[in-house]
Amino acid sequence: MTWFNGLEAICQTDARLAEHTWYGLGGPARWLFTPRNEAELAALVQRCAAASIPWRVLGRGANVLVRDTGFDGAVIKLSAPFWDELRFEDTLAYAAAGVDFPRVVRQSLDHGLVGLENLAGIPGTVGGAVRMNAGGHYGCIGELVRDVRLMTTAGQLLTCPAAEMGFGYRTSNVNGRIVIGVTLQLQRGDREAAMARFRQIWNEKYAHQPPVSARSAGCVFKNPPGHAAGRLIDEAGLKGTRRGGAEISPQHANFIIAHPEATAQDVLDLIALTRERVRSTSGIELECEIETW
Repeated sequence: MTWFNGLEAICQTDARLAEHTWYGLGGPARWLFTPRNEAELAALVQRCAAASIPWRVLGRGANVLVRDTGFDGAVIKLSAPFWDELRFEDTLAYAAAGVDFPRVVRQSLDHGLVGLENLAGIPGTVGGAVRMNAGGHYGCIGELVRDVRLMTTAGQLLTCPAAEMGFGYRTSNVNGRIVIGVTLQLQRGDREAAMARFRQIWNEKYAHQPPVSARSAGCVFKNPPGHAAGRLIDEAGLKGTRRGGAEISPQHANFIIAHPEATAQDVLDLIALTRERVRSTSGIELECEIETW
């Protein structure tokens, strides 16, 4: 009998995590679970707690770097149809944690609802977007959240209003809880104007960033107060610097690209080099935006 007895149908052992992240790097997870509903998720987190098993929630891996040794614990992927629910009611949009965030943006505009166009070009799932308060120059998701549905490590469900979520720059107080879904408060507006705004932001972003086809995890570092991380890295003379198969993008210095021969350690080595060089040239300590498992 295993600690996850009865949940074997949703478990893979020694699962390759590289197949589940944008970087396409890293070793396996000891266990990869794909719960099909809230009941299975609740049972799983309760079992993890009882057996002292570390766990992580993985969306589409747009902001994650998995170490070459992998993750010695349970990775929970909310990819079943249950986690892909997206519905609209008047000016509210409810999106489950596994919904592709760009899909929420597009379909909101299709329904004549505005607000999300300012978040054009942000990848990943809704759960990850809420957890890190994803955003850019023109706003963040926390500004549009009415409430968030969460599950505790005891498997209990609760709904938290936005005011209790502690949304800040690339942060929230989701902490050890799991995002189940979010309700967004949008507005009726000029769909054509919003679509034009969406296209403007999309084109602006991808004129200055590596293409989506490049293997990266988006911006590696948070912007320090009053500074742009990419500019600090550029001023430190690091654009185009390589370690093994990893390269600081010549197009935008806050992106690290993984070439075919790259390892996760190559990326980690570049991160360490960048932090050291920026510290020595500007006195500023860069903080990672991507998560390393």
